[in-house]
Amino acid sequence: MSSMNLVLFGLAVMGGLGLLFGAVLAFAARVFAVEVDPREEAIVGCLPGANCGGCGFPGCAGYAAAVVKGEAPVNRCAAGGAAVAAQIAEIMGVTADATVRNVAVVHCTGCGANIKKYEYIGVDDCVAAARLPGGGPLGCDYGCLGMGSCEKVCPFDAIHVIDGVAKVDEDKCKACNQCVDICPRHIIALEPYKTKKHVSIPCSSKDKGPAVTKVCTNGCIGCSLCAKSCPKEAITMVDNLAHIDYDKCIGCGICAQKCPRKLITVDGKVPVVKPAAPKAAPAAAAKPAAPAAEPAKTETEDK
Repeated sequence: MSSMNLVLFGLAVMGGLGLLFGAVLAFAARVFAVEVDPREEAIVGCLPGANCGGCGFPGCAGYAAAVVKGEAPVNRCAAGGAAVAAQIAEIMGVTADATVRNVAVVHCTGCGANIKKYEYIGVDDCVAAARLPGGGPLGCDYGCLGMGSCEKVCPFDAIHVIDGVAKVDEDKCKACNQCVDICPRHIIALEPYKTKKHVSIPCSSKDKGPAVTKVCTNGCIGCSLCAKSCPKEAITMVDNLAHIDYDKCIGCGICAQKCPRKLITVDGKVPVVKPAAPKAAPAAAAKPAAPAAEPAKTETEDK
């Protein structure tokens, strides 16, 4: 057999095997096919496709499957928000309940970023630094390490390290939980924005006041003034640190005005306490009325 014939024979054999295997795979695909509920595809189509995992399921497809099975609510997509929830509810034939917007908050102001235990030379990553003795080089054992592990995992570009501390862009944040999960110091949390003005306590230190003041210029010292001043008893002290119960908080901001460390924020800012108006001077004592003048005598009386 000539070399040309061998080549043609080999091609024919390979082609035949390809057709055979293709037919087998097609048959197997038809026999073992898993029927997919068309609603899953419809839900995936209206999801933003971020695959951020904020819903608690493996990607958008996993969430869509869970919704169809009744294992997840229609409003769980953090990236899509209310608009996507309404679309999914329409597909499922249900009503989308109103959801409270959550935003990631970094419970550290970074006011102790310059106070170090030692000089760190290594991978610029919080998770790596936290494995070192003392949990990293920062003087405060509860502060932001500032190496951007949270920034690297955020799929929405909503968190960045600025001046040694992570800060969240609330307009971009979708509450996907990625930064919360990656932070080795567990100082990032999702807070519900339930009031017109959102109050937050950006500190995580559980140390007592004297220890806090050595490593941070405005960390919580556990003085309890905020808790005592709250009209709704929404603030409690736990391990020397103030905590807000957002089911009770009305966003009045009184706690922020009373905080001696200027730590508590209202809508991300420390409110400026206006000086009290000066008291009015006491009114001068009323002078006694002058005695009434005697009536003039008439000529008849003189006679």
